[in-house]
Amino acid sequence: MYHEGNRALQDAFGSRALADRLVEKLRHDRFTEADAGFIAAQSFFFLATADADGRPDCSFKGGPPGFVRVVTPDLLVFPDYDGNGMFKSLGNIAANPHVGLLFIAMGEKAGRLRVNGRAEVVADDPMMPEMAGAQLLVKVTPTDIFPNCPRYIPQMTVEATSPYAPVEDAAPLEPKWKAFPDFADVVPPRRR
Repeated sequence: MYHEGNRALQDAFGSRALADRLVEKLRHDRFTEADAGFIAAQSFFFLATADADGRPDCSFKGGPPGFVRVVTPDLLVFPDYDGNGMFKSLGNIAANPHVGLLFIAMGEKAGRLRVNGRAEVVADDPMMPEMAGAQLLVKVTPTDIFPNCPRYIPQMTVEATSPYAPVEDAAPLEPKWKAFPDFADVVPPRRR
């Protein structure tokens, strides 16, 4: 869980014993029912990836609550939706499968859950039809799951799911930018 860079700072600030206790008491490598429920209730998360040379990227992933699913204690799955076509996160996963996911609840019951693990991108999976709007699926096998203290999470509420979030049996809403003259001639058709 910790490398020498972590340990040097823990030692400088006298927090090594606390860091070890947090791992001992909170870290796990299988999703609990509470973890699955927390994840299913969220309408977004942040995905950290890095390319083969370790250059990082962090991406916002959003959808209707339940778009991320814990399908077994050792497997989390989320859909890749039509986006800007850059495939920064998924391309990084292809080059370096190590990922970090950060789920945050910002309401009255603030909370955070970190999931670190190994990911793979799949194009042909029996779960795809169950996930409205999925053009690919990302499967994450966790190595470290741990909650974080919520004290710095701002008091915010989600007022509505994005109108662009895929909905079963509904035509997707296209973002206006895809029709802008600078991009319209190079926007590929949606995959269904």
